[in-house]
Amino acid sequence: MTWNPVTGCSKISPGCDHCYAERMAKRLQAMGVERYRHAFEVTLHHDLLHAPKMWRSSRLVFVNSMSDLFHEQVPTAFIKEVFRTMGACPQHTFQVLTKRSGRLLAIADELEWAPNIWMGVTVESPAFISRIRHLAKVPAYVRFLSIEPLLASITSLPLNGIHWVIVGGESGPGARPMQQSWVESILHECRQQRVAFFFKQWGGVRKGQAGRLLNGQTYSEMPLNFVTASTTSRA
Repeated sequence: MTWNPVTGCSKISPGCDHCYAERMAKRLQAMGVERYRHAFEVTLHHDLLHAPKMWRSSRLVFVNSMSDLFHEQVPTAFIKEVFRTMGACPQHTFQVLTKRSGRLLAIADELEWAPNIWMGVTVESPAFISRIRHLAKVPAYVRFLSIEPLLASITSLPLNGIHWVIVGGESGPGARPMQQSWVESILHECRQQRVAFFFKQWGGVRKGQAGRLLNGQTYSEMPLNFVTASTTSRA
């Protein structure tokens, strides 16, 4: 499920060009949804900060599907509150994803990194490999890459310290094509460096028709073994 204590964002790299969250925010604003009265402007929702504490059953939670927690307009104090809530809910697993890896690294030592917090960065092309190097220095128990939308061939991925790689093509209006060889290259590097690989989708305007088979196989690997190993080594 998703948890959005922040909504709204701004474009920072080519992967943002056809942002689904921006389209959704404008649609929700047009529908009169109160939380999106400012459409895609960065908005803090203080009343949602402690929402996960009310969920009884264990959940896999994607944090801020409608924003970027490390956006420059989100105060560090608010980010710390989000992390405190995640740490106070060990029954849930939280996945946090950012394109703003520089800020993530700059304040990482100020945050409380509980074992149930998975931290990731988006890398859509070779131009943003630096985000991986930033992430590798963050003391998260599980570190992952979202290579989606994959917009160009990426080789020689620096996967040391990375536990999981998700790959996917762009979907929706104006979707840019992804070549199979690009995906196969990343899969090969994951195999060479013993990193879990998850192929999400081929994408396209009709992503449902394109599916998620790669050479007739579905790749849905999760980094569960890394969670156990990291928790043991840091206990």
